[in-house]
Amino acid sequence: MTYMDYPFPYGAYLFGQETDGIRVSFPSEEEDCGVLIYRRGGGRLLHRHAFRPQDRLGSIRYGVITGYKAEQISYLFYSGDRVFPDRWARAYEIRGKYGTPHDPCDYRALPDRISYDWGEDACPRIPYEDAICYGLHVRGFTMHSSSGVKNRGTFAGIVEKLDYLQQLGVTTIELQPVYERIEMESRETLQEDQREYRQPREPRLNYWGYQEGYYYAPKKSYAAGGDAATELRDLIKTLHSRKMEIILQFYFPDHVSTDEILNVLRYWSWAYHVDGFHLMGGSLQIRSIAADPALSDRKLWYYDFPTEQIYGYDKTPAYRNLAAYNDGYQQEMRRFLKGDEGLLQAAMQRMRCNPRQKGVINYLTDYAGFTMMDMVSYDRKHNEDNGENNRDGNDHNFSWNCGVEGATRKKQILALRRKQFRNAFTLLLLSQGTPYFFMGDEFGRTQKGNNNPYCQDNGVTWVNWGDLGKNRELYTCVRELIRLRRDNRIFHLEQECRLMDYRSFGSPDMSYHGSEAWRPGWEPYNRHIGILLSGAYGGEEREKYWYIAINMHWESHDFALPRLPKGQVWRSEFTTRADGPDAAAERQAARMEPRSIALYCSEKQEH
Repeated sequence: MTYMDYPFPYGAYLFGQETDGIRVSFPSEEEDCGVLIYRRGGGRLLHRHAFRPQDRLGSIRYGVITGYKAEQISYLFYSGDRVFPDRWARAYEIRGKYGTPHDPCDYRALPDRISYDWGEDACPRIPYEDAICYGLHVRGFTMHSSSGVKNRGTFAGIVEKLDYLQQLGVTTIELQPVYERIEMESRETLQEDQREYRQPREPRLNYWGYQEGYYYAPKKSYAAGGDAATELRDLIKTLHSRKMEIILQFYFPDHVSTDEILNVLRYWSWAYHVDGFHLMGGSLQIRSIAADPALSDRKLWYYDFPTEQIYGYDKTPAYRNLAAYNDGYQQEMRRFLKGDEGLLQAAMQRMRCNPRQKGVINYLTDYAGFTMMDMVSYDRKHNEDNGENNRDGNDHNFSWNCGVEGATRKKQILALRRKQFRNAFTLLLLSQGTPYFFMGDEFGRTQKGNNNPYCQDNGVTWVNWGDLGKNRELYTCVRELIRLRRDNRIFHLEQECRLMDYRSFGSPDMSYHGSEAWRPGWEPYNRHIGILLSGAYGGEEREKYWYIAINMHWESHDFALPRLPKGQVWRSEFTTRADGPDAAAERQAARMEPRSIALYCSEKQEH
């Protein structure tokens, strides 16, 4: 017995350079099972290799194939009368372009031979409080002709856009599923499952990719060349050289075991140096996944984590790698943004939230639902192009069209929408958790009211980079907000503000105010509030203060700015008004116009 006989892990592997042997294994209850060997390049069947009866461990069957060079063959498994692909393979030979209907047997696997020079590559491990997260779809990000990249819709295309992302201020990109999968099933495959449907269904594109797939292989159609593994590694290595991170989304149906999930995440952590994972699926054993030692330095996002059960009540993890990703922030902040009653306290708690044992990912928009611009342009979803009679997608969007549904030429409506857009990003980027937004949101990308374009591979889901020129002022606003957040630690603290002066700096770390200083109005009908932040708690000088005036009411309100130490005055730093911030002036009060936010900072009075 040799190590070549060891049946784990499943799949096909080469051991060393001194042998052409390929060890193959997979579980099967059939006695007649084995491997079909094909000439690579879509060629003919070369050999049917049957496993010997004695080569088994329980129901796991294995064997060693010799006489073929790994780079010249591809293969499928068979078990009885069934032929199927190796779902543990690291790469596949697939014919046809993206969106071409496929059967599973079109995915002939390639023997694994990992060879990549990572050099001194290391994960940046950016703390959650310092991260600016940007979600994107590999294809949709650069597929539009306006993207200006050579390798559109690919991993290499993202590399060509990294200068743009870095100049915007992004530190962490999240990719929708990049593992290999059948994005368009064939009619023959659908017929096998037709009994599950009342009416026959047509093949439909799964553009987003939230489905079970071949979890160990990057998607070949996302590569500019034929080697998706190398191209993805090049992207990750380039990101790390810029001190940027990558998070990958993985969707796991209920029947995928926790052991399998852990194997997948460990593999991508080791073989691709991935910085973290956004886990999706409703019944994951999340405590077991979070406690795995191999993942302790990888970011893990999920709907939520029971951190008290994972760590205990008193322990703070050495590296805060877990983060809650759910719709709570989105729903309450959207309602606050459009002026719903009774949301003031909930919105302030969301802006302050920054747990000690886990991060929180704050977002107003992501891949599902309205874009940031559509959120202020539509009251209702418009998903007719999806072919489901507008029945798909969320009916509860907590959005507001500012008076007209969809496209309009009315200048007053357009101006209000742009101000609401600026308000939305200001709330997001001045909240203490980790901000996240989706591709193109920074310059007003629209999906024309489609809040569920899961099957659209066209201009609806592709970023139109021409909008960057049309909406340059929106992009500039977002970039300036990111700069303000990055340059001032008080807006992204390590721990949640306590609303008290626990270090005796002379002022609480955070306090709330209203029409009168130090007296916030928490009544349900109120939609305006002032937030005072003591810069000393962010490492600035003791007499540095910041004041955020928020008015989400449709009426103007007066704010009494707290009195500053002698020799200090308030200066307007930023506003969501179209005419920009005020000039520097000494003031103890500010009148806020309807639906607007302003940021003031203290400075020494000039004589």
